Amino acid sequence: MKFFLRLLLALAGIAGTFVFTGCTSQTDADSSIPWSRPANWEGQVPGMGTGKGSGIR
Repeated sequence: MKFFLRLLLALAGIAGTFVFTGCTSQTDADSSIPWSRPANWEGQVPGMGTGKGSGIR
């Protein structure tokens, strides 16, 4: 009985490792984000923008 309990616990641990680590691969779109430039909304007061949808008519 102890053997089956240990086997079940080991399999659950291995399955948990696969579930929580996951796998991913980098695509071309992942490296195209311009991290060196701030977004166009950064540095503005919230709600006071003059762009499209700012509420100013």
